[in-house]
Amino acid sequence: MNPLTETTFETSGDVQVIPSFSAMNLNDNLLRGIVQYGFDKPSAIQQRAIVPILQGRDVIAQAQSGTGKTATFSISALQSVDPGSKETQVLILVPTRELALQIQKVIVTLGEFNSIQCHASIGGSSVGEDIRRLESGAQIVVGTPGRVLDMIRKRHMRTKHIKMMIMDEADEMLSQGFLKDINEIYRFLQRETQIVLFSATLPSEVLEITNRFMNDPLRILVKRDELTLDGIKQFFVSVEKEAWKFDTLCDLYDTLTITQAVVFVNTREKVDWLTEQMRQAQFTVASMHGQMQQKERNEIMDRFRKGDARVLITTDVWARGIDVSHVSLVINYDVPLSREAYIHRIGRSGRYGRKGVAISFVVQEDIQKLRDIEQFYSTQIAEMPMNVADLI
Repeated sequence: MNPLTETTFETSGDVQVIPSFSAMNLNDNLLRGIVQYGFDKPSAIQQRAIVPILQGRDVIAQAQSGTGKTATFSISALQSVDPGSKETQVLILVPTRELALQIQKVIVTLGEFNSIQCHASIGGSSVGEDIRRLESGAQIVVGTPGRVLDMIRKRHMRTKHIKMMIMDEADEMLSQGFLKDINEIYRFLQRETQIVLFSATLPSEVLEITNRFMNDPLRILVKRDELTLDGIKQFFVSVEKEAWKFDTLCDLYDTLTITQAVVFVNTREKVDWLTEQMRQAQFTVASMHGQMQQKERNEIMDRFRKGDARVLITTDVWARGIDVSHVSLVINYDVPLSREAYIHRIGRSGRYGRKGVAISFVVQEDIQKLRDIEQFYSTQIAEMPMNVADLI
């Protein structure tokens, strides 16, 4: 299916737009949780996707970062669960541990008045504790594919009562790295299990894979040229040599710490190198990548969320779905390796309608990559103005 259409959403059937949470026939305790969470009116994707999911439809939903994707499937999951049974009824699969923990936190908050248990089953955490929590009963499990598959194979996670499997960041989940585990998990599910996919980007090859295990899915897709967030101003800085990027970042440091900033590089080695360079130059930064121990990653995330660390240097492990409300500046120290990664990265700023700024450092060989991104998403990336601090 071609995502370019005249309207915001292209769908494979009639999709009702439900203007309020109260019109979605949600239970009263869940509505209380939604109000307490701070949601007033459902976002575009929530208005279109929650009710079809609750009707039992398989759904493929594409919406840009920061539009309330997580709450869409969290609300759907909480409404679908029978709190009277302790069996696992909803399985949510995600690519990273941090995203799993964040989703668990959202579900626990939204479901505060529902007495529903949500457990995060993730690599890097205690296997014994994982087993204990699963065997004592958790109606919703959110996890990473490797650990979830291990728990299913060893029969600590029972799949007989799973009525819905949700995949967030579906383009990543259905890539070669995870596809084998996903296929194996799917084999353990009942044939009638409802499948729901969410992602900001859904390349055609991913949509083709979905034909294997989804039943006549309702597609809710946004136009490609609307995937860049309206509230995010995008700039580039021309840097003659790779070695000069560091000085450029140092020059911007005061601007970074006006708010909170995330600096993206393409490799974990570069995370360590750049962090060391910044600290030697007496700048305060935090850093995180996929090879760190989970405990350390959790501590860094907590520090950053609380604002104790103002600048975080990281790889694309952080680009998917991690929501820190005060981030309004993203620096691409390295231009990302794919167009999709660019969208996910800049989506860390401007969450849920807030304004943000994205700045990419560009050496000669990156110019074409940036032009491709501009053309593909019908967007404009302008040269960084002198007064960039005023725009944040």
